Amino acid sequence: MLIVSIKSVYSPVKLQSFTQGSFKVRGQSSITHIALKMTIKYLNRPKMALTMIGLWFPPENYRPLYLIYRSVHLIAQYSFLVFNITYMVIVWGDLTEVTEASYLLFTQATLCLKATTFLMNKNKLARLLEFVESNIFQVQTKIHEKIMAVQALKMWRLYSFFLVSGIITCFQWAICPLMDISSRRFPFKIWMPVDPYQSPDYYIGYAYQVFTIFMSAIIFMTIDFITVSMIMFASAQLEIIAEKIQTIKPVPMSAGLKLQDIKNLIEGNNKVLNDCICQHQATLRFVELVENMFNVNIFCQMSGTVAIMCIIGCRMTVEPPTSVQFYSTLNYFISMLAQLYLYCWCGNELTEKSQVLRDILYKSPWYEQDLKFKKTLWIAMECMKRPIIFRAGYYIPLSRPTFVSILRCSYSYFAVLNQANNT
Repeated sequence: MLIVSIKSVYSPVKLQSFTQGSFKVRGQSSITHIALKMTIKYLNRPKMALTMIGLWFPPENYRPLYLIYRSVHLIAQYSFLVFNITYMVIVWGDLTEVTEASYLLFTQATLCLKATTFLMNKNKLARLLEFVESNIFQVQTKIHEKIMAVQALKMWRLYSFFLVSGIITCFQWAICPLMDISSRRFPFKIWMPVDPYQSPDYYIGYAYQVFTIFMSAIIFMTIDFITVSMIMFASAQLEIIAEKIQTIKPVPMSAGLKLQDIKNLIEGNNKVLNDCICQHQATLRFVELVENMFNVNIFCQMSGTVAIMCIIGCRMTVEPPTSVQFYSTLNYFISMLAQLYLYCWCGNELTEKSQVLRDILYKSPWYEQDLKFKKTLWIAMECMKRPIIFRAGYYIPLSRPTFVSILRCSYSYFAVLNQANNT
């Protein structure tokens, strides 16, 4: 009987001692520089974006300056949220004004929560990045390397698409006031401690809003793509496990093989199976760590998206279809919808690939192996009965049915809000 402990694959002692190469650890897994192979493949571009904004691990030589730079960005984001809440308190009772400001409030509140939890969980992120680079996840063949490269390329293309889409939406919002410069209005209706009819105040307020919303889009997209990249990394590991299982060789007793050759085949097959079990348990532990770190962010993202989509739907019903504001709102709506689907799609991919492992194990030539292999196979198949389900808030599974349910819920709220707006 084979019993493989997860702690033997992933332990805090091993992680604390993993300080060579490009990792430099200070205190409790505080990483100041990350430039490892697998991390670069999956997280290089999100890492560059967060470094530019100041949310990544600070460099050793410029730590104080980097923390000051980070504080400037965070103050801009939190002050924007405070100004938005203040404006909603002022216009409370006016359904049109409240509705127009609400979608921005939900978006900014979700963003501030994501940034806060991301910074508070830096030690967890450090452990995740070290885990990604552990020996258990290192590629062994060109096929494994291709599997990892395909998933990494897919994530890079999606990240580029969503980032460009978000920047285009912000650009459309920024140019809306410029279409009618005489009105002296800002891109967003929030309370501002400046007078838009005074020349220096208007330019300062306009620059503040444009700068903050562009940085908001980058932070929003980048933190989300760190999460989905981690999920797809686990999915790629399951795909590699499936490929390893298919390399288990048959042991024909009637092929005239020597006894030593048969023994070597059986030992090799047992080793492959044991490696697959260790990698599968490590993947389970990795998914658990990712879920512990990001499940609150995803839960708030899904909850906020329900409100955002129905509010945006109401706005689109009252805006002229030929206006720039209408198309910027439409683009924002599509981006939020696609981002929600991306989460559900990645979670669904993880679940589906975990479900097929049991069938692939059963299709292996287990009946030609020794008793030890068969007992190990039976235990592994029992453990793989339960699929890997990534949950938001430890409750909502990320899957395509969940995406459909959120759409139905959003439409129901939209119908109620639209009816109240028309009466």
